[in-house]
Formats: sequence, C-alpha cells, structure tokens
Amino acid sequence: MRRWMYGCVVVFFALLTAAWLTHGRGIIRNDPARGIEIPAERTVPLQVKAAFDGQRIWVRYRWPTPKRNIEVDMLRHEGGKWIREGQAKSEGDYEDRVAMMIDDGSVPEFGRYGAYVMANVRMWSSGDDGGEEEVAAHPYLGAKKGQREVGKYLPSTRQRPGDWSTVVPEPELARLRAAGYFVDLWQWHMNRTNPIGKADDGVIAEARYSDTGRGVLFSTNWDNKAGQPRWMLDPKKSGGRRALAWSEVTSGKLADADTYLRQEDAVAFDAAQAWKDGDTIPRRVMRPSEGSAGDVTVHGTPTWANGLRDVTLTRALNTGHPDEDKAMLDKGVYTIAFGLHRTTDGSRFHYVSLPATLGLDREAQINAVNIPTGEAPKWEQPWSDVTLFFPGRIAWATLSSAKHAGSKYIDKGVPVKFRHSEKQLSHYSVEAVFADEIFRQWVSTLVSGLALIAGFGLALNLLLPRPGAQHEL
Repeated sequence: MRRWMYGCVVVFFALLTAAWLTHGRGIIRNDPARGIEIPAERTVPLQVKAAFDGQRIWVRYRWPTPKRNIEVDMLRHEGGKWIREGQAKSEGDYEDRVAMMIDDGSVPEFGRYGAYVMANVRMWSSGDDGGEEEVAAHPYLGAKKGQREVGKYLPSTRQRPGDWSTVVPEPELARLRAAGYFVDLWQWHMNRTNPIGKADDGVIAEARYSDTGRGVLFSTNWDNKAGQPRWMLDPKKSGGRRALAWSEVTSGKLADADTYLRQEDAVAFDAAQAWKDGDTIPRRVMRPSEGSAGDVTVHGTPTWANGLRDVTLTRALNTGHPDEDKAMLDKGVYTIAFGLHRTTDGSRFHYVSLPATLGLDREAQINAVNIPTGEAPKWEQPWSDVTLFFPGRIAWATLSSAKHAGSKYIDKGVPVKFRHSEKQLSHYSVEAVFADEIFRQWVSTLVSGLALIAGFGLALNLLLPRPGAQHEL
C-alpha cells in the first residue's frame, strides 16, 4: 500500500513540476502559417496637433518608430537575379504609415465604435479571406468596381451586414452617399506617397476606394514574365546612373525623396546592361496625383529624429468633392480615428485608435487652433495624446452578435470607450485570434481538474481504515 501511495505522490509532483515549467508557453504564440504575429508592444502613443485658417486645415502627427526605414520595397540585384526587399514580415521592414478617418456625424456607428464597424469576416488578411476569383465575379464589387479582395465597408451598405456579398441595390448606395454615409480617409505612406509630397485621399463606403482623379502610383516596377524590373533610372537625369547602390540605401544617407522613382525620371529597363550585385531600383514608380485623389498634401518636410517620426498633412476645408471628402467648417466638430503602421507589415498588423473628436476652434479632444489666412501654423499649442492599440482580427459581425457578451450595449448604442480602455482592447484582440484554442484549453483544464479531484478522492478512500482491518505498525 505504501509503495502505491509513494508512487502516486511522485507522479503528482512530477506532473506539477512539468506544469510549472511549461506555464506561459501555451497557445498564445506567433503562427506564420496562419498569418498571425502578435506585436511585443500592443499599445503605441500618437501625438496630434491641428490648425486651420479660412481655407485650409493642417494636422500634425508624431509617433515613436525605431527605424527610418527607407529601404522598403526595393528591387536588389543579387546572384544574377532581382529580389524584392521589404516584402516578408519576418524582416520587420515595411514603410511607416499614418492614416486618419474623418466623419461629420453622418455615420453614427463610426462615432461610437470607430474602425471596428468596417472590419468583417472574409476580409483580406482576416484568416478566412474572400477569394480573389469570388470577389472578381461579384456583379457589382468585382465586375463594375474592379475590387479584387474583401476590404473595409460600412454596415448599412449590406443587406446582411456580416455578409460582404449582399451589397444593397445601387440606388440605395447612391442615396446613402448623397446623405454623407461614407468616411473620409487620408493615408500618408513613407515610401509610396511622401517622395512626391502627397498622401492617399480615399473614401470608405460599400468598399474602400481611392478618390476620383489620378493617384500617385504610375506603375509597380516589376515584369512577372521576364522576372525583372520594367523601369530603371534615366542616366541622363541621374548623372549616368541606372540604379542606386544598396549600400547607400541602407546607410541612411539618401534623402527620403531619392528612394522612389518618379515617372519623369524613369526609362525602360535595359536587361543587356552589366548589372552587378547591390544594384538597387525602386519597386514603385510615382507620378503627381490629380483631381480629388490629390487633395491631401504634405506640409513641410517629414522628419525622423531620436526615434520619432513627425509628419504634417494639409487639405482644403472644402475640396468641392462632397461625395468623397468631408467638408469642414469653422466651429465644426468632427469624429476622427487614426491608424498607424510602424516598422511592421500591412493589413491587420497595425495599430488603431478609438474614435476621437476634432473641433475647429471649439472644445474637443483635439482642438484645431484658428490662424490668420495665408500663414503657416506655428504649432505653439500643446500636443494632444492619443493611445493606439493592436486590433487583431475582430469582426463587426461577431461584435454585434450574441457571441459577444457586450452586444447588448452595442444594441443600445453605448460607445466602446465607455466600456473598454485601449489596453483592455489590445488584450481582447489577441484572445479573439485564439478563441478556439483558448476554449479547447479550458475544456482540457476542466477535465484534468475533475480527474485530479477524483484521483485524490480515490486515493484518500483507499488510505482510510476499513472496519475490522488490521493496520500495519
């Protein structure tokens, strides 16, 4: 009996030791095969200032980022072939980006829940993406609008908000757009817009679109069939050079504007040249934007110093494009939300904010100061601090369904900031990614716990003296 009891004790403490040693090495981990990478920092600070005059508004952004990161999205010659730099997430190389969404109150759910209302199942990079062929075959989004992936969209543009394919009829979409049911989107890209002093100007409605006009991208500089660039530097405009040197790109000595190729400075790629290892050609060819797509411009020169990126964007208060841009007025208050990519990948691997308010010389979370018309902002006011958090892959259809315990508050229109902090949301976002694994682990722990209790009960029962039994001395 004693041997049996001692054996049980040894097994118990062995299992307890194993549990202790493996604690914290469980199911929450990066999974490249599923496109899952959890950032070490789940919240990031963003500082914002704003100013306006009788014609324009300026918004200045500052955030921490550890690298200048100009070597992203380059084509480098190595070993007789051209390879792309800055493509893999594991390299930690992707251009810095800051985005701002703006609404004038016409999208009430955005004012309460921010970008959550735009995120849904089957979205690109969501883990259950809508296939490109499936989207391309959609009679409206694919055939008419040229969409090739399920992107952001607003709930009222769908007959069933959780089903991307159920777009409401086109007359209904037109009525929604005329009523202002869209969100204005500014996006500054360190490498894809900054070299020509622009930001992407877009809109989110039944899909995410660029504004009408001509965008900044002239060409993606890659010929799939030939396996080589389409364009190279024009030697007549670059001192006889056809390419940059990889060493000068990585040294950080180049100006930001020198890292991308402009349409007017490009000529057709010459494969007959004696290309050598380290020759580097930008993978994007840029051009000046025009029309509504060119409304948002860079003010001054963005900087990176002491680990901080500092960028200012400006736009006319009223661009004259009411179906794509939210017009702003003196004393107006607007809902805004921010997105940030910093030394990481695109899509869901970024940080977002809860919705905030921007007031033009009016009390709000961020106050745009009024300056004399024609003068540049002096930025004498203090920064407004905004906390951004990692959003994970939480779909609006899930948040607004019975699967989410807080859906009853969404039904009542209670804003998310009254229920959760950014820190809480950053943890929930990770839990949501691993929800199935967490549930299985919970069941396993429950069963193991019940088995342990039963085992203890059985062991105790065996050790208790039996009536009439003789005990060992």
